[in-house]
Amino acid sequence: MNAFSHVPPGFRFHPTDEELVDYYLRKKIAAKRIDLDVIKDVDLYKIEPWDLEELCKIGTEDQNEWYFFSHKDKKYPTGTRTNRATKAGFWKATGRDKAIYARHSLIGMRKTLVFYKGRAPNGQKSDWIMHEYRLETNENGTPQASLNYLFLSWTPTEICLIT
Repeated sequence: MNAFSHVPPGFRFHPTDEELVDYYLRKKIAAKRIDLDVIKDVDLYKIEPWDLEELCKIGTEDQNEWYFFSHKDKKYPTGTRTNRATKAGFWKATGRDKAIYARHSLIGMRKTLVFYKGRAPNGQKSDWIMHEYRLETNENGTPQASLNYLFLSWTPTEICLIT
């Protein structure tokens, strides 16, 4: 089946952080219908980043952003730490989380992660970057401690060397 069979010709999917959190993630968590089925559910921690493009519902070879829904995987059954390891490596958080606002209200956060090949702490940094989104409020606007789904956009990037 063609990946574009569900969208009209010329369609481009490039949502803002606010749209990702306030429309797609909020609806997914609430089990509400999303108007256009362009984001696939995957288990990101069983898939290497270089194998994700073939699983993407929309995109082309020259598009460098892929969007997926995925459950958080816990490192320990009773703990709160997230397991971000795959067979070939692990995702490591970098920088500070970015707040996402809608109409001057905090609605979510975006965490940036980099993929390292191998095992911590000796992994080799790769050129794969992931943005992980989380909802910070529930439907009543009060803080939400944790949610089952993450919204992720994957961006393979180029390594630039300056000499």
